[in-house]
Amino acid sequence: MVHWSPFVQSFRKRYPWVQLAGHQGSFQAGDFGTILKKHTVKEEKALTKLMTDILRPYIPEYKGVVERNSEKHVQMQDLLGDFDNPSVMDCKIGTRTYLEEELKKAREKPKLRKDMYQKMIEIDPKEPTPEEHALGAITKPRYMQWREHVSSSATMGFRIEGIKKGDGHSSRDYKTVRDREQIKDCFNMFSDGDAGIQAKYIRRLKAIRATLESSEFFLKHEVIGSSLLFVHDKNGKASIWMIDFGKTTPLAEDLTNDHRTPWVEGNHEDGYLFGLDCLIDTWSELKPQSVSSSPSETNLISTDATSSSVPSSSSTTTTTSSPNSVVTTTTAQSSTTKSNSTEVLS
Repeated sequence: MVHWSPFVQSFRKRYPWVQLAGHQGSFQAGDFGTILKKHTVKEEKALTKLMTDILRPYIPEYKGVVERNSEKHVQMQDLLGDFDNPSVMDCKIGTRTYLEEELKKAREKPKLRKDMYQKMIEIDPKEPTPEEHALGAITKPRYMQWREHVSSSATMGFRIEGIKKGDGHSSRDYKTVRDREQIKDCFNMFSDGDAGIQAKYIRRLKAIRATLESSEFFLKHEVIGSSLLFVHDKNGKASIWMIDFGKTTPLAEDLTNDHRTPWVEGNHEDGYLFGLDCLIDTWSELKPQSVSSSPSETNLISTDATSSSVPSSSSTTTTTSSPNSVVTTTTAQSSTTKSNSTEVLS
């Protein structure tokens, strides 16, 4: 469940399944409460490792690789399955959304993109240089670096990619939202000013942060282009998951990231924790516009987010087949605690 996009397609349950950003056609409905996403090696490797890391409760459960119509997909838990007509928001985390290797390739073999030039001038016709205007094209890193500075990514370490409300309202018109007050207005709109929902989101964000700071996986990876998926419904259920690992890359053995140090080329820092800090601060500054009708905060499910050890685990692999697909499923089970990646606060 990576980038989400603003189309709604019929799904097998009562709610619509939506994507809020990214490429349409990247997802398909899977079987037994799963979704399928176009396969990348990096995402498969990241999800496999995350299933045995302490971050597992905050990741969609990875259920292996599916081959359908001669194409490979990663199969994951449908995170919307426990919600009734949910509202969904995708926030991209980090101060950059491009890999250092992409910059290197762009220098060595520049590839001009007319589609990204068009996207740029739709937002700001004056941004391209005279040369770029003459070519009618720009490189992908040029576009992505500009996107980070025209949005809140560069200054706050996160940006809103899209919002889909339970009432059907859907929007990706957040490309130039960068002011803190603008973002707070968006968060209040998304949560309907509900103090209970907001409190649950803050609690979940803080639990994710504490776990990230103890995660061996997070310490040794550059997490680029990843998002946090916010989901709540009219019944007061709310939760957040880390999604989108298609650009998550292991660091060299002698390197670690603190995820707060400003990025300079070569240090591989991504600004993830810097963005998460700003995200928590921004949610905490909201002035609720209504009184929550959801259950008391004393009923929230607690999360052991401060454990610093990765539980030992064992895994089993099974393969099943059907006329349209072959599914290889790897299930990891902690020997000390049972992971619950479907945790919701209600």
